[in-house]
Parts: sequence; C-alpha cells; structure tokens
Amino acid sequence: MILYNVTVNIDKEVETDWITWMKETHIPEVMDTGFFSEYRMMKMLSQEQDETGTTYAIQYMTETLGHLEDYLNSVAPKIQKKSIIRYGTKMAAFRTVLEEV
Repeated sequence: MILYNVTVNIDKEVETDWITWMKETHIPEVMDTGFFSEYRMMKMLSQEQDETGTTYAIQYMTETLGHLEDYLNSVAPKIQKKSIIRYGTKMAAFRTVLEEV
C-alpha cells in the first residue's frame, strides 16, 4: 500500500471555507479519479500558538507506486491548480510518499 500525504498550512481567515471546499469539492474530485482507494483528513494538534495558520494532512491510499505516478502525471496538476487559484498565498502545501512495510 502506498500513502500519498499532502500537508497543508492554511491561513485562519480562510480555514473554514477551505475545510468545506476540501470535503465537498477537492477530495471527492481526487477520489473520483479512481487512483485511490481511501483517504483521511487530519488536523495537526501540536502547533505553536503564534502561527497564523492551521496545518492539516490529507492522506490518500493507493495500491501501487505506479497508480500514484499515473495520478501525478495525468490529473494532479489540473486538480492542484484549482487549489492555487482559489487560495493562492493563503495556503502552503508539501507532499510526501510513504510505503507500508
């Protein structure tokens, strides 16, 4: 099993809108691609008090690294662009890939 983890720090001023958009639009769009079998959206609880944003981890599970590579090469840029257009500099994201052992 391969886990594709997207860690996002979102500004507090757009956080509520972002959560709704993620749950109602973005995550369903990613899942509808058929590349992933399940997902989780988690909120980081251990953060410094003076941070301006909140950090979340969205984890997508897929069977093989090949499935993930196909997703990243075929549809991810288009889907990611929608996030950038909607939230711009109010959001920072980085991605990691993990393999179940």
